[in-house]
Amino acid sequence: MGWNQTLRGELTDTFSGKILFDEPAAAYTSLRVGGKMDALVFPANNEELSSVIAFTHRHALPFVPVGNWTNLIVRDGGFRGIVISLSRLQKLLVRHQADGTALITAEAGCPLAQLVKTAAEESLTGSEFCAGIPGSVGGAIRMNAGAYGGEIKDIVENIVIINNNGEETAVAQKELHFAYRNLDLPADSIIITGTLRLHGGRKKEITAQMAEIIRKRKDKHPLDLPNAGSIFRNPPDCPAGRLIEESGLKGLRVGDAQISEKHANFIVNRGKASATDIMKLMDFIVQSVFEKTGRTLEPEIKVVGES
Repeated sequence: MGWNQTLRGELTDTFSGKILFDEPAAAYTSLRVGGKMDALVFPANNEELSSVIAFTHRHALPFVPVGNWTNLIVRDGGFRGIVISLSRLQKLLVRHQADGTALITAEAGCPLAQLVKTAAEESLTGSEFCAGIPGSVGGAIRMNAGAYGGEIKDIVENIVIINNNGEETAVAQKELHFAYRNLDLPADSIIITGTLRLHGGRKKEITAQMAEIIRKRKDKHPLDLPNAGSIFRNPPDCPAGRLIEESGLKGLRVGDAQISEKHANFIVNRGKASATDIMKLMDFIVQSVFEKTGRTLEPEIKVVGES
């Protein structure tokens, strides 16, 4: 079934939450690029999320869940289907345990910054490495976010996912298949909550470590310009940024898309870059690094939509 007025009307009748049609992705993505999305929906609870997933399944429509719109490129042709924003799903609960640990359960749209801040306020240690990562809890778990020696997989206790039939399933940590910057989950499933186990610590030491990590991020990363974080995955034995820099590519531009002069594994939007500019620059990086080093870089960033 094609996307038409009838389909739009049915979605409006089916889904009780906020819906926007033909919204430009550039208004939302952290890189400020991307064409129009057929529909952008904002579920406020699991029931609304379930209803929109069932709608996409019923009409065989593509969908993509988004949190803070980081680590994402929507191509200039836009997205044919439904983009599901989880930004209204931000509940967070802390449960202290008798053994001195605590379980923090957060909905997928909860900003990672809020979780880290809450952990520090509760004198809980283990999530400091997440300080400054501009994503949501669901996205961080899905990509096994990590930095400064820590990864989400180290602190996840369990998650709850919802499938395209609207069925919820709890998955314990031992059943989760984490890899570098990835969590292997069934196709079309969405993380709706994640529970992390943290340990009791000293608030002063926790906040000091967070402040130091944020300082390092500001020193190393081009946070003054729109970006999507690291563009390529780090090979096991060498940072991708080093390979890009040693290939002489730092500062290279395609239109207003530029390889950051501050950190070579970042692409920044200097004003009017398009998704096409960024994709062309990514392709050139992969080709150049391979020709000069024999190494093949793999994107860490997710790319969706039509060119």
